[in-house]
Amino acid sequence: MEKPTEVLSSTFRTEYRKIVAVLTKLFGLEHIEIAEDIVSDTFMLAAETWGKIGLPDNPTAWLYAVAKNRTKDYLKRNTLFSEKIVVEIKSSVQMTTEMEVDTSTENIKNSELQMLFALCHPSIPVESQIGLSLRILFGLGIAEIADAFLSNKETINKRLLRAKEKLRAEKIKMELPSTSEIENRLKSVTSTLYLLFNEGYYSPSSSTVLRKDICLQALYLVFLLSENELTNAPEVNALIALMCFHASRFEARIQNEEVILLHEQDSKLWDKELIQTGELYLRKAANGEKLSKYHVEAAIAYWHTQTADDQKKWRKILDYYNVLLQIEYSPMAALNRTYALAKAENVEKAIEEALKLKLETNHLYFALLGELFSKAQKHTEANIQWNKALLYCKNDADRRLIQLKIDRNLLEIGKN
Repeated sequence: MEKPTEVLSSTFRTEYRKIVAVLTKLFGLEHIEIAEDIVSDTFMLAAETWGKIGLPDNPTAWLYAVAKNRTKDYLKRNTLFSEKIVVEIKSSVQMTTEMEVDTSTENIKNSELQMLFALCHPSIPVESQIGLSLRILFGLGIAEIADAFLSNKETINKRLLRAKEKLRAEKIKMELPSTSEIENRLKSVTSTLYLLFNEGYYSPSSSTVLRKDICLQALYLVFLLSENELTNAPEVNALIALMCFHASRFEARIQNEEVILLHEQDSKLWDKELIQTGELYLRKAANGEKLSKYHVEAAIAYWHTQTADDQKKWRKILDYYNVLLQIEYSPMAALNRTYALAKAENVEKAIEEALKLKLETNHLYFALLGELFSKAQKHTEANIQWNKALLYCKNDADRRLIQLKIDRNLLEIGKN
C-alpha cells in the first residue's frame, strides 16, 4: 500500500500543472500568481490532512474539490479581485450567480495546451520559457530550477518575475494560435519541450544526471500536441519518437546512481514497448514534405536502440549526423558525429575531426577525446584528455565515470 507522501508526490507531478492551467484560464494570465498560490495551498493542505487521517478514496478528486472550494472562497473574500473582474470571468464562462471551476477532461487538456503556448510565446526569451515551464508546467521548486541553470534562487526568482511581467505587458492570452500563425508558434513550443526533455535526460550542471519525471512530463505534453488536430504536425510525431527512443533506455542508462554508457548497457533492460511506440510515431512523422531536426535525431536515436554493434549501424548513424549538421549545426552534434565516425570508419580520422572542434571548456569534448585516444591505444594522451575533462566537469556522476576511465587506463599504461 502506497504511503500518503508517495501518493502526494506522484499526484503533484501529474496534477499541479493541470489545476494551475485551469485556474489561470479562469483568472487570466495576468493573475497567474493567484492560481499558483491556490494550488500550492491545496497541496499543503493535502500534505497535512493525508498525513493525519490517511489517504482519501480518490486523492485526485479530493485535490480538485479542494482547489474548487478555495477558488470560490478567494473570489468571495479577496479585495484584489474587483467586482468588474469577477463579472468578466463569469461572463467568459457563461455563468450567472455561482462561480464554477470546469475540471472536465476536455477543459483540462485545452487549458494545458493553451498554457503551453502562452509560456512559449516568442516574445519571451527562450531561457525564461524553460524556467517558466519548469515552474508552472512541471511544478519544480525555485531551488531545483536554480540547480538546473547553475544559478541561485534570487536570480531565478527575478527571471521568472520578469517573464510574468512580459506576459502581462504583451497581454498574452490563454488561447491556441490561429491557423495562420500555428506553424511558427508550434516551432517555439516544440523547441522548448525538446530543451526541457534534454534538461531531464542529461544536465551537465545538475547534481542529478537523469530526471525521469521531467522527461516523462515533457513527453506527455508532446503527446498532448499530437492529440489536437491543429497541433498534430509531422515534427510533433518525430519529437515523440525521439523522446520514446531515449526514454526506452532509462533503466539501463543509470544503475546505482552511476552512468552506464550505451555500449555497456544491458539491452534486456530497454523498454521494448517504448521502442515500438517510437517506431510507430517515426512512421507517422514521415507524412509531409518537411524534414526537421527531430526527424533526423529520432532516426539516430532509433539506430541506438538496435543491439547489433556493427559497421552498418554506425554508417547509418554517421550519415544521419551528416544530414543533421546540414539542417541545424551544433557543436555537440558535431562532437557526437566524431564518435560515429570512429565506429563507422577509423578512429584516427575521428580524432582529427574532433580536434578541429576546439570546445575548450566542455568536459564532454575532452571526455570523448580521451575515449578516442584510448581506442587508438594512445593511453598516455587519453589520460591527459580525461584529466582535462575533470577540470571542467560539474556533474558528480560524470566525474566518477571519468575517474574510473582514468584508473582503468593507468592499469593499461602499467601493463605496457
